[in-house]
Amino acid sequence: MRLLTTLALVALTSIASADDRSEAIYQASCASCPGKDYRGGTAQSMVDGVWQFGGGDGDLERNIKYGITAVGMPNYGPALNDEEIRGLVKLLRDAQKTAGVERPPLPERLATRDYDVVTQKWIDSGLEAPWGLQFVDEHTAFVTEKPGRLRIVRDGVLDPKPIEGTPKVYNQGQGGLMDVAVDPDYSKTGWVYLSYSHANDRKQGEKGEPAAMTRVARGKIVDGKWTDEQLLFRAPEETYWHTQYHFGSRIVFDPSGKMYFSIGERGHQDDAQNPRLPNGKVHRLNRDGSIPPDNPFADGKAGMPSVFTYGNRNPQGLAVHPATGKVWETEHGPMGGDEVNVLAAGANYGWPKITYGLNYHGTPVSDRQRAAGMRQPVYYWAPSIAVCGAEFVRGKEFPRWENNLIVGGLGHEVLARLVVDGDRVMHQEVLLRSQGRVRDVAVDPSGAIYAVLNGPDRIVKLTNGGVALRQ
Repeated sequence: MRLLTTLALVALTSIASADDRSEAIYQASCASCPGKDYRGGTAQSMVDGVWQFGGGDGDLERNIKYGITAVGMPNYGPALNDEEIRGLVKLLRDAQKTAGVERPPLPERLATRDYDVVTQKWIDSGLEAPWGLQFVDEHTAFVTEKPGRLRIVRDGVLDPKPIEGTPKVYNQGQGGLMDVAVDPDYSKTGWVYLSYSHANDRKQGEKGEPAAMTRVARGKIVDGKWTDEQLLFRAPEETYWHTQYHFGSRIVFDPSGKMYFSIGERGHQDDAQNPRLPNGKVHRLNRDGSIPPDNPFADGKAGMPSVFTYGNRNPQGLAVHPATGKVWETEHGPMGGDEVNVLAAGANYGWPKITYGLNYHGTPVSDRQRAAGMRQPVYYWAPSIAVCGAEFVRGKEFPRWENNLIVGGLGHEVLARLVVDGDRVMHQEVLLRSQGRVRDVAVDPSGAIYAVLNGPDRIVKLTNGGVALRQ
């Protein structure tokens, strides 16, 4: 692809029809890569339903405007205005419709390095924006829906009736009901934990939007109702922000029963470097919400007592290694720089002082990728896959993948397996792609793997169909 000159743009914008203008811009500046008929050339097809760097309208607009440096695509922001970029996206969508493009069907089997994997649509309808999946036992699981509903799945069947009385959530932008987790002693205690965005309606922004922040509560489910609620974490309301993104949030428990949960930096990146603020952090509490005495800022003098790590941009994946008990975290970078981190008490993971990513308009976030006193990721993606949920493989279903980390990608619509050796990631294998934005990953007691998908909203199950003959 090549950039248009200013004179060429002036000539193109004189064409009467907006569709004609978009077609002229495409043929003059884009066709040399994906082809004049959109079906592929030196770059992939634009009309096969598969998008390597995100398939949403926002993803396409961003990629056109800011480029994709890793594959040599230039930024068109200096040459095309926002209306012209939106026109190009509409042109591509219309070309897809003309070509009769549909999302590729879910393959019945996946050929991986170690196994022929069988896939099935575990929950194929009845969900709206599923966000978190947590198994209670081999028969029962909880699913959260972003608009604020907690659902139960029994033996693979979704209960049509949500749990009544769950906390009110701020369902705007990336906010809503996020993760669900069950107490390590659930069979005895019955506690269920939720993370969600909470709005302070009294603190209005310029456009009337409320300020918001992530909260964590626990409750019990009795006769289909949420009962005995206890609010475990509430940030001071003066720390709330009006932005509608980067809320986090995941919940896990380490082998000692301590609870970890994540909060994104809420779009205020410098807050991530201040341990006294709640956002841009992973927090650690006892299950009743009290502060563990060995937390790095337990006395509150140098930071919030609940803070365990800081310098985290938007952590949307937490998983506990089955053998070591260490907490692994996945977090979104900006344009590049998605990370996998192994968490250590009091560690600074660098955002925004160090990063492998760029701002979305193509300028550097920082001139450094390393700095003294700041932890390096054990793995990172450039360009970003929009890494989200994560879980370690355990159980008997995939013994060759024991303790591998399964991660989901939103923008790239991928489910990937990371081979882990100690605290290192040695290899990545993509298991599934182009089936939807992979919001969360779960593993049931038998070891089957589940991918929670947005757009289309469904949950896919992966099981062992036999050891692969390919070696």
